[in-house]
Amino acid sequence: MAWNTLVQAETLAVALERPDLVLVDCRFSSASPGAGEFAHSQSHLPGAVYAHLERDLSDMSRRGNGNGRHPWPDAATFIAKLGHWGIQPHHQLIAYDDADGAMASRFWFLMRALGHEKVAVLDGGFARWQGLRLPMDGNLVRRTATTYPAREFDASRLLDAEQVQARLAEGEMLMDARPADRFRGENDFMDRVHGHVPGAINRPYATNLQEDGRFKPPVQLAAEFREALAGRAPVQAIMMCGSGVTACHNLLAMERAGLTGAALYTGSWSGWIEDPSRPVAKG
Repeated sequence: MAWNTLVQAETLAVALERPDLVLVDCRFSSASPGAGEFAHSQSHLPGAVYAHLERDLSDMSRRGNGNGRHPWPDAATFIAKLGHWGIQPHHQLIAYDDADGAMASRFWFLMRALGHEKVAVLDGGFARWQGLRLPMDGNLVRRTATTYPAREFDASRLLDAEQVQARLAEGEMLMDARPADRFRGENDFMDRVHGHVPGAINRPYATNLQEDGRFKPPVQLAAEFREALAGRAPVQAIMMCGSGVTACHNLLAMERAGLTGAALYTGSWSGWIEDPSRPVAKG
């Protein structure tokens, strides 16, 4: 069986011995960038490797030039990370984070943009796994390094600011995953300029979740995203957020709903405002 969007904790628990399974712990906190890695060192899902948002899932050396706060890495750099973790194309990958899937979704979309289909996010994350008293381990994992074959990211799904502006002018849709107050230009402690890209609509990524922290059913997600798309095809949708991380949660939710092909504005808001000539909307 292959999982390519979400997997439930109960299902994963009975598959831990699968020889092709690799678990990836993506826990991370912007307020304390080392907290996720420390938590991993204390307890994690059995056999999981750790992926740090800023060290592994971004290329911080590329900050500036519109790349935003968490720059999308180039394919060769990211593929080297996969080799370090002992990941190969046949592996079934399961990413997880603390609870809501925002960080794990970044890993998920990195892999999908690379063409790796067998990758999913643990629904409810570490919090639900722990709440169900499922197996955990405190031993750090050192998988045997390997070589992941050279590939390129799907450029059609990774857009810069100029491409976003051009596609907005053609009537496509830009969806911002930040909380509503930050989208309006209020209570934003992350970026020096507050507001949103003119023409964007707001769908906070938390809207994808139920009260128990798991994703809404696919039928409900499909109905909500189709309403937001307002007649557009999924390939006419572009996702953004503050730095190109939580936007991947909306991409995962759309994929879960059977709406495939949306793109990511990789630099997102933090990349947009690096050019002071770009317009800013509020409210």
